[in-house]
Order: sequence, then structure tokens, then C-alpha cells
Amino acid sequence: VHLAESGGGLVQPGGSLRLSCAASGFTFSNYAMNWFRQVPGKARVLVAAIGRGGDNQLLSDSVKGRFTISRDDAKNTVDLQMNSLNFEDTGVYYCQAVGEGRNYWGQGTQVTVSS
Repeated sequence: VHLAESGGGLVQPGGSLRLSCAASGFTFSNYAMNWFRQVPGKARVLVAAIGRGGDNQLLSDSVKGRFTISRDDAKNTVDLQMNSLNFEDTGVYYCQAVGEGRNYWGQGTQVTVSS
């Protein structure tokens, strides 16, 4: 099983980034997919979630209207489009797969919002 996040980087306030998580080693379509953010010294916080088939989506209040989550079951990927980024969006973003009584994590990708 492997989850690989990509797309992080340094961006100025107001900018955009698109994170992608590529999954392998399990039946992707059977899993809900989540994006978490973690800052040093604090627990991971759920940012966005998307259910099997993409029908059910959840965004945290802090990112509503700015972030969108999407998935492509043909490519086994889940993306997080992040717009209007601000300093509070800084952190390591992790992809999580949940399903079939299991959950898997990626290694994370750093997002830094700085002027």
C-alpha cells in the first residue's frame, strides 16, 4: 500500500496550490479519502474529505469557499485545490485512505504560505 502526496511548496498569501495524492496497493474506489493538515506540536486536523464515488464531501469551516476536493477513481488519485491561501494554511498536508476496516497514510507534503 502506498499513498504519495505531491504539489506542496512555498506560496505567497492569496496564491494557489494543487495537492495530489496517488494511491496504489488497495482498491481505491472502496475507500473514502481525507486530507489533514498538521503544524509542529499539534495534532493533525481534518481539512477535507470525500466519500466513495465522490458523492459526499466535507470541508472544514476554515477552508470552505477556498478549497475543493476531488477524486479520480480511474487514476487512483485525490486532489486538493487550494485557493486564496493564507498564513494559517501552512503545515504538512497528509492524505488518508479509510475503508474496509483499514486506514492508510501518506508521508505528507509541506505547504508554506509566506510573504
